[in-house]
Amino acid sequence: MEKVSKDAKTNPAATASLLSKIFFWWLNPLFRTGYKRRLEEDDMYEVLAEDKSERLGEDLQRYWDHEVQTATKDMRKSRLIKAIIKCYWKPYAVLGFFTFIEVSLTLNVIAIKVVGPVILGKMIQYFESYDPNNMTALYETLGYAAALSLCTIGLAVLHHLYFYHVQRAGMKIRVAMCHMIYNKALRLSSSAMGKTTTGQIVNLLSNDVNRFDEVTIFLHFLWVGPLQAAAVVGLLWAEIGPSCLAGMVVLMFLMPLQTMFGRLFSKFRSKTAVLTDSRIRTMNEVVSGMRIIKMYAWEKSFAALVSEVRRKEISKIMKSSYLRGLNMASFFCASKIIIFITFTVYVLLGNTISASRVFVTVSLYTSVRLTVTLFFPSAIEKLFESRVSIRRIQVFAVDTLSEKTCYVKQFKWFVSNFPSHHILFSFSCMFVQSSLLSSILGELPNEKGVLKVKGQLTYAAQQPWVYPGTIRSNILFGKELDIQKYERVIKACALKRDLELLPDGDLTLIGDRGATLSGGQKARVNLARAVYQNADIYLLDDPLSAVDAEVGRHLFEQCICGLLKNKPRILVTHQLQYLKAADEILVLKEGHMVAKGTYTELQRSGVDFTSLLKKEEEEEQQQQPPQGSSIVARSRTLSQNSVLSHTSSVHSAEPVHMVVEESRAQGNIGVGLYMKYLRAGANIVFLIIVILINLLAQVLRCRCGALVKQNGKFYFSNVKTSTIVFGFIRNMVLFNVLVRCAQSLHNRMFNSIIKTPVRFFDINPIGRVLNRFSKDIGQLDSNMPWTFVDFIQVFLQILGVIAVAASVIPWILIPVVPLLLFFMYLRRYFLQTSRDIKRLESTTRSPVFSHLSSSLQGLWTIRAFGAEERFQKTFDAHQDLHSEAWFLFLTTSRWFAVRLDGICSIFVTITTFGCLLLRDQLDAGSVGLALTYSVTLMGMFQWGVRQSAEVENMMTSVERVVEYTELESEAPWETHKRPPPNWPSKGLVTFDQVSFSYSSEGPLVLQDLKAMFRPQEKVGIVGRTGAGKSSLVSALFRLAEPQGKIYIDGVLTSEIGLHDLRQKMSIIPQDPVLFTGSMRKNLDPFNQHTDEELWNALQEVQLKSVVEELPTKLETVLAESGSNFSVGQRQLVCLARAILRKNRILIIDEATANVDPRTDELIQKTIRDKFRDCTVLTIAHRLNTIIDSDRILVLDAGKIHAYDEPYTLLQDPGGIFSKMVQQTGKQEAATLLQMAKQVTWTLKRFLLILKYGNLVIFETAL
Repeated sequence: MEKVSKDAKTNPAATASLLSKIFFWWLNPLFRTGYKRRLEEDDMYEVLAEDKSERLGEDLQRYWDHEVQTATKDMRKSRLIKAIIKCYWKPYAVLGFFTFIEVSLTLNVIAIKVVGPVILGKMIQYFESYDPNNMTALYETLGYAAALSLCTIGLAVLHHLYFYHVQRAGMKIRVAMCHMIYNKALRLSSSAMGKTTTGQIVNLLSNDVNRFDEVTIFLHFLWVGPLQAAAVVGLLWAEIGPSCLAGMVVLMFLMPLQTMFGRLFSKFRSKTAVLTDSRIRTMNEVVSGMRIIKMYAWEKSFAALVSEVRRKEISKIMKSSYLRGLNMASFFCASKIIIFITFTVYVLLGNTISASRVFVTVSLYTSVRLTVTLFFPSAIEKLFESRVSIRRIQVFAVDTLSEKTCYVKQFKWFVSNFPSHHILFSFSCMFVQSSLLSSILGELPNEKGVLKVKGQLTYAAQQPWVYPGTIRSNILFGKELDIQKYERVIKACALKRDLELLPDGDLTLIGDRGATLSGGQKARVNLARAVYQNADIYLLDDPLSAVDAEVGRHLFEQCICGLLKNKPRILVTHQLQYLKAADEILVLKEGHMVAKGTYTELQRSGVDFTSLLKKEEEEEQQQQPPQGSSIVARSRTLSQNSVLSHTSSVHSAEPVHMVVEESRAQGNIGVGLYMKYLRAGANIVFLIIVILINLLAQVLRCRCGALVKQNGKFYFSNVKTSTIVFGFIRNMVLFNVLVRCAQSLHNRMFNSIIKTPVRFFDINPIGRVLNRFSKDIGQLDSNMPWTFVDFIQVFLQILGVIAVAASVIPWILIPVVPLLLFFMYLRRYFLQTSRDIKRLESTTRSPVFSHLSSSLQGLWTIRAFGAEERFQKTFDAHQDLHSEAWFLFLTTSRWFAVRLDGICSIFVTITTFGCLLLRDQLDAGSVGLALTYSVTLMGMFQWGVRQSAEVENMMTSVERVVEYTELESEAPWETHKRPPPNWPSKGLVTFDQVSFSYSSEGPLVLQDLKAMFRPQEKVGIVGRTGAGKSSLVSALFRLAEPQGKIYIDGVLTSEIGLHDLRQKMSIIPQDPVLFTGSMRKNLDPFNQHTDEELWNALQEVQLKSVVEELPTKLETVLAESGSNFSVGQRQLVCLARAILRKNRILIIDEATANVDPRTDELIQKTIRDKFRDCTVLTIAHRLNTIIDSDRILVLDAGKIHAYDEPYTLLQDPGGIFSKMVQQTGKQEAATLLQMAKQVTWTLKRFLLILKYGNLVIFETAL
């Protein structure tokens, strides 16, 4: 498989010195690079050995497996949380243990935060009893000043070191969890696949696992909080006696309140997660099936579906955001309320207030407030949210255990041992043969009987599967390259010519879902992969259905009976012309084996299918085909040959869609983007009101302190109440606006996606689009509002503090201005690098989702080849690449924070010693204010700057979403010019000098087409690969805008809306697409038809009995992509849709590629009966399906080569059509010629009848 990334640079963190690790100096070269130019993937450092996905995942997997075994033994449910705790408790506990050791990390947070205020009190006491001659007191105070400075510097360094380690712990758990989820996805059983969806797994990988990143940060505060509160109570008691208890009562009341909030968060989170799963699953299907959705003009139905799920999701997000708002408001109001109550009680108890007492008390409360009202509730909130995520992952990990036991399988059919070179053909009317193969592969659950398989299996699936990578890596599939063997396989699988035509040969990159290859090429790459493996048994599920007669014969003779001649092969096929070559034939019908034996034995036995063979035999015995008019017009024999359009051709007109690299924005995030973001949620007037509410709330907060001196308690409490009320209002309003921004941007992005031309989906992998709908929208929904509101509040507080400080001691502003300027410079320097890293983090996440998505599509193939381990390794490599970016994001954030806090602590030190220098000019109150404000201001400054940088980093998600809201749009769905209501009444289609290209800069794939399709005419369209057959359909449906004019019943199609055009044509596509949802929704998404009409349509296509057997009939919800139906059944559902639409024009795009002859015959018969009065354009798959057409259009290299009646075309032996017929073999060619002749005779007779109006005259004339 492909290397995921180029060799990364060695990580300097691994070899950095202790000082370098503490101050993050090892990042300096990266910042210098980032400041000069845009960072690329090559600039990232290799992930550290202990952070590698494989290592972390296997560790956690080991604990989880042990937990499952123990739980089974103890007869209890296995619990994922236990495995996580057992795996990570030791390193995480060590981080928590630091909290207890004064020298190390978090206790410093406690010690410094608790000790700091006490030292502050001692300094203020010195000023209260200031005596210029008392040198002992001065030295003592200088000691306190030094201690205060050391406290702040120690806190700055150690706090961030602690945070870095807990965040890394979170990253490790997340990475290990992703490894485990993917590992589980690779082992999903067929029944489990029905219960789960790609959307759900993508959501687990994008949103649920992120909770681990968040919970580890705050978890230790669950015990640090109460401990710190206890320490503060002790110090407060010493300072102000029992009055401190009044304030602590308020704090203690807040704690259980926060716990209640936590429970509510968890409730909303679990409900939101289910809705997000549903939305991402729908998005996955929409993006995968966009071509079909556009052709059916079903965009509005899907938009309604997505917006309904999104509306419910947003209502839950809004509720949890309001809770967050209350939480934050309570945090900001708490300190004021506590101080007010404490001092009210203190004064009522008859004490007098002194400066040192006030400042010590305020500082102590401030130190505990952060922990108790912010970190502690955050810990509870994140803990409850994580519990929900763990439960969801556990459900996925436990309930979807694979039932796969590969070698002994109970099974309905009996199959004998094969000698080494047997071929077993199975033929049936539906999808039974694939079930036989899946039983042999061990994919179907047991029923009864025993199946033993000895030796290694390999498998080529019916629906070809390729994964993103080069063609060579798809064929080698992990095996070493053996040039000679590789060349033999390429030749045997008829790929040589195709590879010569591709731009980079076999090193051409295949896009998502093989978007760069045609159906036939995918099928041959799929077969080549199976053949290249040196296996003992080859299971080939209808590999010949997607290739034309010439290539089919080549594959059968050179590959299946050539290269593989000495191996046992089980071939499922619907093409009976190859049956004579079989050593043994197995005939299946409705899940039972009806016959087994050689070709001759089966012929004698008179089984159902031999009647088909007898026809062939009879025809062979009469060398001359039967003459006369015994064949009824428009009937046909069931040809056992398949002629597909995909013959290799030198003139390939079809473009190869190359996958484009994901775009990454550059430079600063401008004010314009912020305006786009905010304007998405509210208009200008409302935004101005929001700003005013915020300013008013801040002014009231600042006035609280000032009013207490002037007007006593009454005013103080009034202002206090209004402050609290406004505090709550502003938070609610802000959260409301920001959540509405997310909702509006999501809707705009979705509307933009469904209106963009189809080409966008051909060149962009599905993971890239899903990444924006899952991860980026997830950021906007939950993280962005919280961070944005926090930033605004801190910013306003800084302004408030500066204003109050300046009014009391103006000189404090002198150092503030240069500091602020330096902060702004540092922020700009940091963001140059940080923004690029955040953008890289977003783009390196997309391949993780793309890899998951493609793996789920090819599960059976991956397991049949035993390639799970290799795919797991590739997934780990994608994860490691993402971890490189994430690790840099973590460390650069800490680099920034350490420098900010360092500067702040220097400022506090200068202020502290400055106060002592100016001791003769200052009173105790001013010193207290100066010191308190400098400490407060510094804390807020650095937090505000960091939050502003964090907001800007998160704006990269907004930037990525906004990018997708501005995609190029196709023509409008409706225009002012509407066609007549009953249009088209005839079905006359005219192409007038039509040229067509998939993109403005792409090559022309159709050139100057002039053709007319008459009303009620049945036209076959044939041509080699790349002749432009599918492009003709794309031009008709305006999937890209054609040049020239196309008229339908005289109406110029380019002048009417796309929906008006597309709704009036029916299409049966090559790849049948069903969507998750009820059968009713799949047939009639707009509820335009009655139940009776739906049942009648199902009856016409013989699916009524199948649907009646479903649990809730029409309301039964189908599995993802309709995977609980066979390919043939899905094709019949598409036919039923066409019947329901009752349009005058029907296009059939190689619709019978993957169906057996019986289904093919049924489809053809239904088309003849139901669409008798329609104009039918059929892109040929099997020549016998179009040989009885009125006329045949032959395309070559985007131009019309010939357009006439079939018999007339066959008169030209040098014509492309004649050659295609000759390639089917002598016998088949004779039959086709006879059918063409018959159609021409019947047509002439019909015209004569029309002319003379009397059958007798016709007979006489004849």
